[in-house]
Amino acid sequence: DEETGSSSSSSSHQQHQHNSLPPFIDVLPPGPFYDVERSANVTALVDQPAKLNCRVNKIGNRTVSWLRHRDLHLLTVGPYTYTSDQRFRAVHTAGSEDWALSIKFAQVRDTGMYECQVSTTPPMRHNIWLTVVEPKTTIYGSGDVFINKGSNINLTCAVDYTPQPPSYVIWKHNNKVITYDSERGGVSVVTEKGSRTTTNLLVRGASIEDSGTYSCNPSSAPVAKVLVHILNGEHPEAMHHGGCSPYDVSLGLLAATLTFVATFT
Repeated sequence: DEETGSSSSSSSHQQHQHNSLPPFIDVLPPGPFYDVERSANVTALVDQPAKLNCRVNKIGNRTVSWLRHRDLHLLTVGPYTYTSDQRFRAVHTAGSEDWALSIKFAQVRDTGMYECQVSTTPPMRHNIWLTVVEPKTTIYGSGDVFINKGSNINLTCAVDYTPQPPSYVIWKHNNKVITYDSERGGVSVVTEKGSRTTTNLLVRGASIEDSGTYSCNPSSAPVAKVLVHILNGEHPEAMHHGGCSPYDVSLGLLAATLTFVATFT
């Protein structure tokens, strides 16, 4: 009994020692493994550098290769580049766990899946999706905008996906630059620059002469346009100022009809 008690006590002590070990001791795999949080998908701007990072822990003497899924092209092996496209190169610092694929002057055609492969048997694979985006300019409510005569024209333009905020944004009316100190008066612009640049054009007391094409012209992004109609008592299908869409009108008529039927049934 004494030996049994001693054995039980020893076993309990060993179990206590095991449980007191840091939890990661039992969790980490023995061989190479990807740090997926440091090997995430990438969004890059067109004509700017793109860098796809692949972090491999405990790689030992194994090699990392990069492949492009679109054409199954082998791009890099270790520090060496295997493509004639000189925009691509492998980036690795000795002793680091990061193996990156660098693309100089990224293009929209570079969008797609890239594979970070480790030379185990069988090979380990981790896929990273690259999205290359172009600068984009949008005027909210693009298309045709209808304004009642005497109401305000209020247009907002957003500029996205530029390496830096545009140095300027110019508003034009029928291809003529809108000046804020003109005889017309009542024109103001407010611009906020950042990762998304927004600019708001306000023209107070719209007249028939204010009809036409308004364009938002950023220094480093495409032009966006909208056609503004100034109405003198007409009733179009859609109104920008205090109006609604044909769908909303249909719902309103349906609701009114149902109310009428319910009242007199």
